[in-house]
Amino acid sequence: MLIDTHSHLYGEEFSDDREDVLQRAQAAGVSKIFLPNINRESMEPMLQLAAAHPGFLYPMMGLHPEDLGEDWREVLAEMEQRLAQSNHPFIAIGEVGLDYYWDRSRYEEQQEALAIQIGWAVKYHLPLMIHTRSAHREMVDMISNRTLTGVFHCFAGTADEAEELLRFDGFCLGIGGVVTFKKSSLPETLRAVVPLTRIVLETDSPYLAPVPHRGKRNESAYVLEVAHRVAEIYNVSVDEVTQITTQNALHTFPKAC
Repeated sequence: MLIDTHSHLYGEEFSDDREDVLQRAQAAGVSKIFLPNINRESMEPMLQLAAAHPGFLYPMMGLHPEDLGEDWREVLAEMEQRLAQSNHPFIAIGEVGLDYYWDRSRYEEQQEALAIQIGWAVKYHLPLMIHTRSAHREMVDMISNRTLTGVFHCFAGTADEAEELLRFDGFCLGIGGVVTFKKSSLPETLRAVVPLTRIVLETDSPYLAPVPHRGKRNESAYVLEVAHRVAEIYNVSVDEVTQITTQNALHTFPKAC
């Protein structure tokens, strides 16, 4: 039973064959797929898709740091209205975070938006799905001294960064297609400092497809390729990787149990 903890299956990239994509995922052994929200426009497509596949697709609620428009405060207010409903379906706050890779002009606004959403995680007792790019130090500073849980999505950092993130006891590292790339240093980092009990598997589909699909549209079935590579890295069976990472995911996201 595999879990893809991060997939944007509601996106237009899957408009022509979404149900086929879901069937391929199930055929590959994927039993649950977690859907992080990114902006105002993605909310309804995500919720409709999740509602059509109960027990298989699980939505999150959050505003991606690269999707901060001029009206981002209004968008956050709308999102919290949904979270405040007692019967909401959301298993986490995500995808949220800091991204200074392309543009640092919204430096303070990104941090303010993240601070609000960290507050939601505390208020509504939900884990975080955290996106961090070119912002490791700022992220660590923002979540330090808080009782939080969640996933550091798409981790591809150094051994020192991994060790620092693993000091946050309630968090796992999200491992996806990057671990299969030929020039990636991630396998060495995992072997050196990251226990298998502290990772979850993800695709980030339609992005970052693993080898041998690199350069093509990613999809949730390909999380099996990630599991195979992780098994090689830790010198264990794919079944053991599946069992442990699924257990990690369900422990981190209890509303998906």
